[in-house]
Amino acid sequence: MSIRPDEISTLIKQQIEQYKSEIQVVEVGTVIQVSDGIARVHGLENAMQGELLEFQNGVVGMALNLEESNVGVVILGPYTDIREGDQVKRTGRIMEVPVGEELLGRVVNSLGQPLDGKGPINTTQSRPVESPAPGVIDRKSVHEPMQTGIKAIDAMVPIGRGQRELIIGDRQTGKTAIAIDTIINQKGNGVKCIYVAIGQKQSTVANVVETLRRNGALDYTIVVTASASEPAPLLFLAPYAGCAMGEYFMYKGEHVLIIYDDLSKQAAAYRELSLLLRRPPGREAYPGDVFYLHSRLLERAAKLSDENGGGSLTALPFIETQASDVSAYIPTNVISITDGQIFLEADLFNAGQRPAINVGISVSRVGGSAQIKAMKKVAGTLRLDLAAYRELQAFSQFGSDLDKSTLVRLNRGARTMEILKQGVNQPLPVEKQVISIYSAVKGHLDDIPVADVTRFEKELLTFLDSNHPEIGQSIRDTKDITADNENALVAAIGQFKKSFSASV
Repeated sequence: MSIRPDEISTLIKQQIEQYKSEIQVVEVGTVIQVSDGIARVHGLENAMQGELLEFQNGVVGMALNLEESNVGVVILGPYTDIREGDQVKRTGRIMEVPVGEELLGRVVNSLGQPLDGKGPINTTQSRPVESPAPGVIDRKSVHEPMQTGIKAIDAMVPIGRGQRELIIGDRQTGKTAIAIDTIINQKGNGVKCIYVAIGQKQSTVANVVETLRRNGALDYTIVVTASASEPAPLLFLAPYAGCAMGEYFMYKGEHVLIIYDDLSKQAAAYRELSLLLRRPPGREAYPGDVFYLHSRLLERAAKLSDENGGGSLTALPFIETQASDVSAYIPTNVISITDGQIFLEADLFNAGQRPAINVGISVSRVGGSAQIKAMKKVAGTLRLDLAAYRELQAFSQFGSDLDKSTLVRLNRGARTMEILKQGVNQPLPVEKQVISIYSAVKGHLDDIPVADVTRFEKELLTFLDSNHPEIGQSIRDTKDITADNENALVAAIGQFKKSFSASV
């Protein structure tokens, strides 16, 4: 086949006309030092704070220190293959995690990658891990209850949707048990739950996941874990990643509960990163911006106004104390950021009072407006009554001559403390909590031996379910305890006591 000379010129002209010059500009730097999960990179003068950078082996890092001659990068993955002289390029993106309904029931790491062996997560949506908190105009005051199913909390330190309630206490005082019970209690309430495990043992996280699965709570829960063996950057990022996943549902108008277990380990990981990045240390060697680390995270919890969909994100951050010292640096920081705290005491826990809540220094600053009327009526004076009981109990140890009214208060206080005890993974519906607390504060347990109070409560609730279900139904529907309902409840308790007393 021969080509004529005039055809050649035509083909060349066509090729020239179709040619498009595309210049791809990529800003590339060089690793000048790498150690302990931190890389120093030279040549990225235009890198932005928090920007994702890509190393030549595919591992990504995040720019945290922008210095005159180099950029301090935390490496989000294995750093042993990164060498001095390796190339690093800018991506122009900030850190994002996948979000969506597809994550429910899954266990993921701080980058949103699955860890549960159930295959990839098929979601196309993502959100930045750092995003501004809703402004004052975008919010609404907390007014809906977030029922935990735990009598001592729902009665005396109630939590509302959109609130931030700190749970603080020594290790092994039942903090995680409160979180799991609260998640289990959201079953059927349409609340999405996110459990963020920071610096926990992998066996502990596996136990939590199994407990949630056994109680049918994993279907509406996302578990984000950065275990103790992970690099510090992943522990630092985990709460922000969990919060971004929760915000997706909040901005859709849904209700979300997020648990950070625990932020002391995040602060320790951030301290490690900051010291490796040569940032100046402050009190307890934490960097100067450790307060901002937690405040920008917890401010993202909110109850949105109706114009913005009316969704909510309720945060339960955990802080671990050393020897019940709530005046240490990180505990005081987080107490000042949150809307109240639940203090768990080791002495109460060891004495068998579980949940081991110290009512004296536990407080909920906004939850009272979210409490249902029925609970307000029966538990209104409960805090003061228990405070008076503790005071009398301390004095009664020094003398045996007590007048009748003091003895009555001591006896009732002991029975009230007993009724507030609750087994693990046994959250109670709010109407049953109201009935239990009513029976204690109104003196219906005064003639029941303290050792039998727990059995009395259990059998009373079973009796009411079987013979008088309308009492609980009325409290649940009206969220109030009317005069007629109260009379019916008193009569039912009296009826039950006749059969119970005989069996003691």
